[in-house]
Amino acid sequence: MPLTRRHFVQQTAVATGIAALTNCGDSILQRTCAADAQGAANSLPIVDTHQHLWDLTKFRLPWLKEVTALARSYVTKDYLEATAGTNVTQAVYMEVDVEPNQQTAEAEHILSLAKDPKNLTVAAVISGRPASPEFKAYISKFKNVEGIKGVRQVLHVPETKPGFCVTEPFVAGVRLLGEMNKSYDVCMRPSELADAVKLAELCPDTRLIIDHCGNADPKLFGKSKGKGDEAPDHDPDEWRRQMAALARKPNTICKISGIVARARKGAWSAADLAPVINHCLDEFGPDRVVFGSDWPVCTLVASLREWVMALREIISSRPLADQRKLLADNAKKLYRLGS
Repeated sequence: MPLTRRHFVQQTAVATGIAALTNCGDSILQRTCAADAQGAANSLPIVDTHQHLWDLTKFRLPWLKEVTALARSYVTKDYLEATAGTNVTQAVYMEVDVEPNQQTAEAEHILSLAKDPKNLTVAAVISGRPASPEFKAYISKFKNVEGIKGVRQVLHVPETKPGFCVTEPFVAGVRLLGEMNKSYDVCMRPSELADAVKLAELCPDTRLIIDHCGNADPKLFGKSKGKGDEAPDHDPDEWRRQMAALARKPNTICKISGIVARARKGAWSAADLAPVINHCLDEFGPDRVVFGSDWPVCTLVASLREWVMALREIISSRPLADQRKLLADNAKKLYRLGS
């Protein structure tokens, strides 16, 4: 089989990491060993569980009217350029809220991309409306499609009211996903995370993936909090409590993603993101966290490479095994990804 870019990056990253993991002991080589250990951490492969792609010649994304900075196509070629030098070896596509009548076409398009070994995209979380009467028929088309791993409906849009995700029709749809061994991505306002806790209780057999660290705003935490910011949309202490409550539900997973897009553009650092990220990592533990770039949305504030570098800095003091789980191993297990 020809060596594709996907496999080359994987093999190189793994080989580099193994070479650096030597038993240094207590000697004059400690400084060199410390550098080698850091090199091993920086070479760990990454599975990006939150990759967006959209081709505006094929799909309509109404929400782009409000985010003009992103109102162009972002396709595989752009993603490959954005991930260069980051050790991203695989990516799971995340739905982009196309017009509802294009949802099936979106899923089929991404499945076709995933078949091409030159692409990093290997699976997808597709758009869906769990409360819709048509949802069962829609998702049943993908029941046995291994490349479709789950569903998301963004809940933080104005027309979606608090409590919607715990209504009976919505809960029934999310339970159906669990029966099909597919997950549901929770992307909601941080002030409504108590609803996510209830949803986790009502759907114990469905994996709920909490997107974007529960959509916390890093400007509200620690040293990053400053004057002149817009009115806060949530209470940091309540966010901490609700994320801890979510972490106590065994069917939840936290996605370390999206947070950089809410940082202060042109004036942010890894230290600004650290309070939110560390709270999530500490509460959910090393086995129930995954990484997601949220590219190209992250580019509103930072490049994908800058975001990855900041995250590596934040987690650098954690055990190498835990870093590996966050960056790749947990995602491979969760989404049942091959090498």
